[in-house]
Amino acid sequence: MTRRRQIYEGKAKILYEGPEPGTIIQYFKDDATAFNAQKKGTISGKGVLNNRISEHLFTLLATIGIPTHFIRRLNMREQLVRQVEIIPIEVVIRNVAAGSLAKRFGIEEGTTLPRTIIEYYYKDDALNDPMVTEEHIAAFGWASQEEMHDIADMAIRVNDFMAGLFAGVGIRLVDFKLEFGRLFDGEYARVILADEISPDGCRLWDLKTNEKLDKDRFRRDMGGEAEAYQEVARRLGLMPEDDASVLDLDEHRKSRGK
Repeated sequence: MTRRRQIYEGKAKILYEGPEPGTIIQYFKDDATAFNAQKKGTISGKGVLNNRISEHLFTLLATIGIPTHFIRRLNMREQLVRQVEIIPIEVVIRNVAAGSLAKRFGIEEGTTLPRTIIEYYYKDDALNDPMVTEEHIAAFGWASQEEMHDIADMAIRVNDFMAGLFAGVGIRLVDFKLEFGRLFDGEYARVILADEISPDGCRLWDLKTNEKLDKDRFRRDMGGEAEAYQEVARRLGLMPEDDASVLDLDEHRKSRGK
């Protein structure tokens, strides 16, 4: 078996050189981090579930005209994506007060916001991903005004679509993070959706009980992280009810070094 060249390893994924020019293989890990990697742990089967959930969401978003880097899922933990130049901005879309927003403004967590809020954060763990404005982004040349218009437009469309999708399976889309990249065609570059969309980067609450079905269970030492991720996958129709056989198979393969 030919050894693949590793390009980058992040907190939740490893990127490998793809089989064709302009492609990347994205491998999803079980590693879990919080507070800019100050807290570390493992959520069993997380990589498998995030791979499936992200594939599902990116595929659906493509059907409504959102351009993405996703090409296809390769196996339980890997997917083939287009190589892009990541714009160093995390885009956070908030529908409900939670996390840092609730703390910053003294709002009770769970309060529905009067309108959807889009926030931007500069991607730099060493600086604790500081919040930035469009003025900072323009001044430091991280993205052009035209690119930011495209990003904001896509973020709202993604939010509208996903809020409805999750509501349909009894989940409240509280907030979530998106990342974007530039896809080059010669000298021309267009902005497309990149990275992943999964319970790692979304706050997902049960509509009736407000039970957390996302990485907040890890952040807040609540336990039940794996079960929460599985529940999201089940509600999206990606796992049969009460059947974790796909995760058992993955653990068996890992134990054999495959």
